[in-house]
Amino acid sequence: MPPCHQGHGGQGADDQHGSYSAMGGRSGPTGQTLRPRQGNSAFCNTGVMSVSPVPAQLPDPTATPGTAFGVYVHVPFCASRCGYCDFNTYTAGELRGATPDGWLAAVRDELALAGNMLGGIAVDSVFVGGGTPSVLGASRLADVLDAVRAGFELRNDVEITTEANPESTSPEFFDDLLAAGYNRVSLGMQSISARVLAVLDRVHSPGRAPAAAREALVAGFTHVNLDLIYGTPGESDADLLASVEAVLDAGVDHVSAYGLVVEDGTALARRVRRGEVAAPDDDVLAHRYQLIDQRLSAAGLHWYEVSNWSRPGGQCRHNEGYWGGGQWWGAGPGAHSFVGDLRWWNVKHPRTYADSLARGGIAVGGFERLDGRDRHTEQVLLGIRLGRGLAAAVLTEAERSRAWDAVSTGLLRHADDRFILTDRGRLLADAVVCGLLDD
Repeated sequence: MPPCHQGHGGQGADDQHGSYSAMGGRSGPTGQTLRPRQGNSAFCNTGVMSVSPVPAQLPDPTATPGTAFGVYVHVPFCASRCGYCDFNTYTAGELRGATPDGWLAAVRDELALAGNMLGGIAVDSVFVGGGTPSVLGASRLADVLDAVRAGFELRNDVEITTEANPESTSPEFFDDLLAAGYNRVSLGMQSISARVLAVLDRVHSPGRAPAAAREALVAGFTHVNLDLIYGTPGESDADLLASVEAVLDAGVDHVSAYGLVVEDGTALARRVRRGEVAAPDDDVLAHRYQLIDQRLSAAGLHWYEVSNWSRPGGQCRHNEGYWGGGQWWGAGPGAHSFVGDLRWWNVKHPRTYADSLARGGIAVGGFERLDGRDRHTEQVLLGIRLGRGLAAAVLTEAERSRAWDAVSTGLLRHADDRFILTDRGRLLADAVVCGLLDD
């Protein structure tokens, strides 16, 4: 199975955008943020985390010093829902009276509580994801960033990203974002093929995403990402390569590419079940991944995580925080947080979320504590996907032995006492992880 866009909520992980990626990701990716599938999941049996039922009160989180710290803000609003999307998002008819202004007031309250609980911790990165943050407009996105600043100290070199739908952007939008303090933009492109966009139920016109990326660059953004999805039923190699060329022509310094996954409960899943469209083919997904990697690498964008490529210095620092064992506070409906040994997630619906904050509480839907084994599993799961690989010292003796077996079969290579996925290993990254971890 090739690398894929793992649905989870969290750039926010169980509703995360992103592959054991945001969260650009999406992040993500995600009202949820990178929470790897574990326990008795379909990923692999690595043990069961200690999960609490819905708590009356969140235990006091205590930050671990010496790691990157990020703030994720989940915007749950979308003008329409893409057919493949299972993220924590809501269209107008599903909001039950929730409004952007009510959501923003609740986010302000949560971020103020977060700052008080964590005692002025310094923030390395901020990521506003969704959903479709750009539907809020630049003025409200500026208000979001002001709310983050009110609750937290931002480092001088902080990375501040927002996701955006190409159709809800303009040159003026990017000018205003830059003036507000944002310095990175991630745009959902998926494809430049009209027929592929139609299957995905994307509403933007085929050429709008690369045009928006160029507008962001002209405005002064030096870091711009475009997202691609590959393996959509009906997509051809020519469609994919045309999309990659459009990305390169736009001049961005970062590309995320995810294999299409048909998630249960989505419109696309219903169409596949009825036989209207074919399910993605694993061999086709692997082939398309190789096409993307070859073309991007030839153009000077190199993989630094299985589903992410960048020019030097263009890596998404916020997602690197997730992948590298950092901590973060996730604000907004369905957002996940991870501080110290504590991971928790907010209630999902925007109305319930806002009502909980208005009553003076924190809108937590549940939490879990991670023990040493849980943390080790995540470190291996996420670290092996990185271009720099995983330090051999992280692995147990038995896991190192299995890593050497993977070297002998061509799935890993060993350099500077690190184990790094080979080109073939990237296509089988999940299987490599399952093969490494102790039972």
